[in-house]
Amino acid sequence: MTHRFPEDGQRTAVFAGSFNPFTVGHLSILKRGLEIFDKVIVMIGHNASKKDDSENAEKRVEELSRLLAPFGERTEVRICSGLVAPEAKALGAVALLRGVRSVADFEYERNMADINRDISGIETVILTAEPRYGAISSSIVRELRSYGYDVTPFLPASPLSTDN
Repeated sequence: MTHRFPEDGQRTAVFAGSFNPFTVGHLSILKRGLEIFDKVIVMIGHNASKKDDSENAEKRVEELSRLLAPFGERTEVRICSGLVAPEAKALGAVALLRGVRSVADFEYERNMADINRDISGIETVILTAEPRYGAISSSIVRELRSYGYDVTPFLPASPLSTDN
């Protein structure tokens, strides 16, 4: 196995997902990723076949960029419209950053890590969710919101402090 060291010496990871919405669990994985990597590019998935997804993805990029502004140049937010691994490699990333909450999540992510390594040579770093965030998912937050529940406990404070 060869270790890749970027020319600029900066070790970058890509943290990809729909992030609809970006939860406190996502923030935990991002912060812990920043303890390992010099920079994390948050890549928001965009499905060109879904109506209005482009506008929605661009809105999420703007909101997430504002939320993560306190991290300065250590984070960047982008839209991903293709396969994540090749895009990450083209950006100079040395790894994909992923979070898992359960064994089922792990099995899926392990399979994806194997495929991504095969198609692009990029490694995947998997971080387990902190126990207090293990039940939080974007889909649960969206469902609770649709029934009128206050979901603020599941979302990062805005504006974000790097102490959160």
